[in-house]
Order: sequence, then structure tokens, then C-alpha cells
Amino acid sequence: MNYEAGGIGEERLALPHLESGTRRSRRRLVIGALAALVAVLLGWWWFAGHSKKDAPQAEATQPMPNVTVTVPGRQVVDRLISATGTLAARVDMPVGVAGEGGRITQVLVQPGQWVRAGQVLATVDRSVQAQTAESLAAQIKVAQADAQLAQSELARAQSLVARGFVSRADIETKTATRDAALARVRVAQAQLAQQRATNGRLDIRAPAAGLVLTRQVEPGQIVSAGSGTLFRIAKDGQLEMRAQLSEADLATLHIGAPAQVTPVGSTETYTGTIWQVSPVIDPTTRQGIARVALSYAPGLRPGGFGSATIHSGATVAPRLPNSALQSDESGNFVYILGPGDKVVRRNVKIGPVSDTGVAITDGLTGSEKVVMSAGAFLNPGQKIKPVLRPIAAS
Repeated sequence: MNYEAGGIGEERLALPHLESGTRRSRRRLVIGALAALVAVLLGWWWFAGHSKKDAPQAEATQPMPNVTVTVPGRQVVDRLISATGTLAARVDMPVGVAGEGGRITQVLVQPGQWVRAGQVLATVDRSVQAQTAESLAAQIKVAQADAQLAQSELARAQSLVARGFVSRADIETKTATRDAALARVRVAQAQLAQQRATNGRLDIRAPAAGLVLTRQVEPGQIVSAGSGTLFRIAKDGQLEMRAQLSEADLATLHIGAPAQVTPVGSTETYTGTIWQVSPVIDPTTRQGIARVALSYAPGLRPGGFGSATIHSGATVAPRLPNSALQSDESGNFVYILGPGDKVVRRNVKIGPVSDTGVAITDGLTGSEKVVMSAGAFLNPGQKIKPVLRPIAAS
């Protein structure tokens, strides 16, 4: 019994020692964790402090990019206006029936043929009119015979006046008869001339030399003064382009300005000049017409469509290569070299564009150093190492 009691007492005495050991182990773990956390925080603080100190040094040691710049200066730049419009005959002559008309017997020309002034384009049946002319010609002969007879009688009467066989009254009567006969001759001649002129108008003739554009008549067709246009002729073959332009562009044009016209579907360019500028503006479209005179060429077909580039004068402005221009939602801009070799954005307005570059109408004076290329890889305020290069002469 005592042994058992002693054993139980010894176990109870050992429990407090175990509990105190467990507490010490937990305390060590907590202290170790806190020490590790402090070490991590100290390491982060040290790294952050040194990285901030090293950043300016890294930026200072970063190499500056070599960027080509140029001073554009100011050049004479042609002002170009682009336009579209239709091709047409400069003087389009409609040809119809000038006389009383009739049945067409022959059509002597085809579209695309050249004709001279007065050339017969088509003939009209004149069988009835020819008989009328013959009748009038016969009446002239009758009137001439009567006039000759009256003249002979007058001459005989005048030879007998001195002998007293014919009175003065008879002479006056015979003179009046002779004069009336001569007048009837002239009337008959005038009637015949009128009929011949009428017969001549039966033929449909070209009013002037030019190029036949269209033909709207066939043999056997009955035509009259109300038949409308049978042929259309471009006088002297002269053509034009009727370019539609805004009123602002029209204000800069002058007679004689050169233009290049390119028909749709063709790569051929034809040179012409402005020969008329519309004196009015369409109130609906706010546009007017500039008429470009063109010489005849097979590739220019009236009724077709074309584009034109019109030289409306010249201006003095900086000109830059296309690579120098940038654009975004705010518009067009370039980078120029500012103080400290830092790039500065400069908004610009562009003018005529050609193979030699783009004219700058506003935003540059021409004395700035402009970044020629690589603008897309630069940012405003970025420092660069400029490489000056003269702009190519146009």
C-alpha cells in the first residue's frame, strides 16, 4: 500500500516539471519567429534605401539614343488642289434637222469620225422637192421668153415713132410690158433659188469641224424639225474636265492654271489648263465648277469620270519628310530639339503632300531642329544625342 501511494505521489511531483518545459519551448518558438520577422523587415528597409540611392546613378549612366535631326528651312511649295469631275466636250454641238425633214436615205458618218464644216452627215429623200425645182426652172424660161418678146416689140415701136406710125402712149405701154416681163423673170429666179436652198437644207450637215460623238438616226427614219438631236459633235475635238471644287478652293484659282487629269481606269495623265472658273456657287453643295481645257486624246472619253491635280500657285513654307510627322487624337505633330537636348512636341498643320515631302503651313518657322525619324520611340522631355543632317534638296 505504501509503495502504491509513494508511486502516485512521485507522478504528481513530476507533472509540474513537464508543464514548465513545454512553456519554455513555446516561448523559444515565439521569440524565434519575432526575431525572423525583425530580420526580414530590416533587410527590406536596407534594400529599399540602397535601391533609391542607386536609381539616379542608373539613370545617369543610361546611354542617350542617337537621333537624326534636321533644320528644314523654308522652300517654295506648289499649292495643289485635288478634284474630281466629268469629262465632256468643251463645245458640244447638237445637230438636228434644219429644213422640213423627210425620210433619211443615207447616214454617212459614225461616232469617232472627224468631219469638216459643212460636211453632209446624212441625206433626206428629195424626190418631190427636185420636181418642184425643175418646175420653177421651167417658169424662168417662160418668163425670159416673154421678156425677150416684150423687148423686141418695144424696139420695133421705138423705130416707128419718128415716122409717126406709133404714138408716145404706145411706147410707154410697151415699155411697161417689157419691164413687167423682166420682173417676172427675177421673181421666177428667186423662187428657184429659194427652192434650191430648201432642198440643200434637207441634207443634215456639220455646223463646224469637229469630232462626231453620238449618232441617233438610221436610214429609213422619218425626221422633222421636232425630231431633236440626231448627232453630237465636239467642236474642233476640244475636250474639258468639269472639276467640282469647294468655294474656298475656287477662290485660289486663276485662268490659265495648269492641271493634270487622269481618267478613271487609266494610268495615263493628260495636261490641261483652267479656262473658266464658275462665277456662281451651288447654295446646296457649296461647290462650283472649274473647267479644265484638254486637247483631244483617244483616252479621254466624254461622259467619263476623272481626277485632277490643279496647281493653284506657290507658297514659301518648311518641308519635311513623311517620317518626321506623327499623329494622334490631338492632330499632327513633330518633335523638335529643345533646351538641354530634350525633345519637345510641336503641333503642326500640313499642306500639300508630294513625293519630296510634306509642306508645313503652321507650327514651324523652319529654323527649328526637327527629329527626322524615330519619333514614335521618343517621349516629350526625353534627352537625346542629336545628329544633325541637312535635308535633301527637292
